[in-house]
Parts: sequence; C-alpha cells; structure tokens
Amino acid sequence: MAAGAATRREPGPGPGGEKRILCVGLVCLDIISVVEAYPAEDSDIRCVSQRWQRGGNASNSCTVLALLGAPCAFMGSLAPGHAAENLPDVTAHDFELVDFSQYKWIHWEARNAAEQAAMMRRVERYNRDQPAAERVRTSVEVEKPREELLPLLGLAHVVFISKDVARHFGYQSAPEALQGLHSRIQPGATLICAWAEEGADAIGPSGELVHSDAFPPETLVDTLGAGDTFNAAVIFALSAGRTLQDALTFGCQIAGRKCGIQGFDGIV
Repeated sequence: MAAGAATRREPGPGPGGEKRILCVGLVCLDIISVVEAYPAEDSDIRCVSQRWQRGGNASNSCTVLALLGAPCAFMGSLAPGHAAENLPDVTAHDFELVDFSQYKWIHWEARNAAEQAAMMRRVERYNRDQPAAERVRTSVEVEKPREELLPLLGLAHVVFISKDVARHFGYQSAPEALQGLHSRIQPGATLICAWAEEGADAIGPSGELVHSDAFPPETLVDTLGAGDTFNAAVIFALSAGRTLQDALTFGCQIAGRKCGIQGFDGIV
C-alpha cells in the first residue's frame, strides 16, 4: 500500500488467508559510497564503489519481513522517479483507507507524531469491538530524540527505543533506560532497546527484564539498516507467538547476519 504519488491499493490477505503485517513510514533513496577506511575529518579519500538502494526505516523493516516469509505491506509516499523531494508523510486521513481486518500487526516509524497518534487511537477503537483473536497488535519505533515523538511511547503495544533516545534522557545502558522509561508505556506493553554490540534488552508486560547478547558477523560489512532489521525480526517472532526472550534473541541474530552482508539479500 502506498500514499502520495503512487496509487492507493489495499492488498488482500497473504497465502492461505494469513493476515499481514503493515509498516507505516518512510521510503527513501540511500546512496552508499564504499571507501577503504573511515575518512578523517576534512580529508579527501577515493571512493572504491558506490551503489543506490531503497532505504527508509519502515521500508527496510518491510523488506526484512518479506525475506523472513511474513505476508506484509508498506504504507508511505512513493515517487515515480529515482529521486524526489518533499514527499508527504502518511496522514490520519490516508490511514482511514486501511482495512484492519486484513492485518494482524501494524508498525509505525515515528515521524509526524500527531497524525500517527490519531492512527494508533483508531486501531485501539477497532480493537475494542473485536474478539481477542481478531485484534491488531501495534508497535512503534522511536529513533529520533525529538520531544514531539515521545507521546507515542504510550500508544503502542510494543515500543522500540534507540540508544540515542535513551541517552537523550541521560541513561547509559539499555536496562537503565528500560527501567527509567517503563512508566511512559501503557500497562501491559513491551519496551525494547537495542544497544549495538552490547545486544538488546526488553521489559515485558509483567515487568520482567530480558536480555540477548549481540551476534556479530566474522567480518563487519554493512551496518546500514541493522536496526530496521532487528525491529522486523522481533516483530516477526512476536507475531508468530514466540516468547519475548526468543524474539529478542532472534532479532539480534538476524541483525548480526545483516551486518555481515551488503544490503539485505542473503539475510536468510
């Protein structure tokens, strides 16, 4: 599903009637220059190669979900050409087109907070009228430490926060951040924080703290999109009914595998 320059189309259910996972957020163009070593400030260095690839947090997560075998869909603004400027974010009005009966999970990349808050509240209103098995689970990734995004912490069932957000609040580790920010999420929700080479931690619905070590590749190749990969793998596992501990470990494993390859092909 896309909004903006592309035609809006509601996808049907996945193979065998399985409900889909919807990712809402950004798609963009990443231009990656490969160099021999990380350049020093103000230095000139020859580029070994360069590639263009589709990027954006929500778009990357949707890619990984598809590679893992999950029926999924993306909602965002697309452009007809290779590059475009000023594409609009999805609005609550755009979101009214979504048929919730087609989805088991909706994930947001936190961007235009007021509009996204309205979207999340619409899902909650829908869920109130549904039996437990038909309710849509929700998640949000708050990556940027921007004050206007913080209210979204309290509106999703699963909340991913970045190291940057944790440090914005003065926390120096994932467990410290989870304990300090737990009061900002809704009762029964899950809060997750990945911390690069230190792995990831989460605090579950009953307040239990779980941890997974990182799984670094033998050779570090490309970390672009590793966080998006982690989010997607955790969502994939949780949506399949796996425990929080299993989902966290799976997320770290797939993110580590991604860091050992260029792009996403070959991640599974």
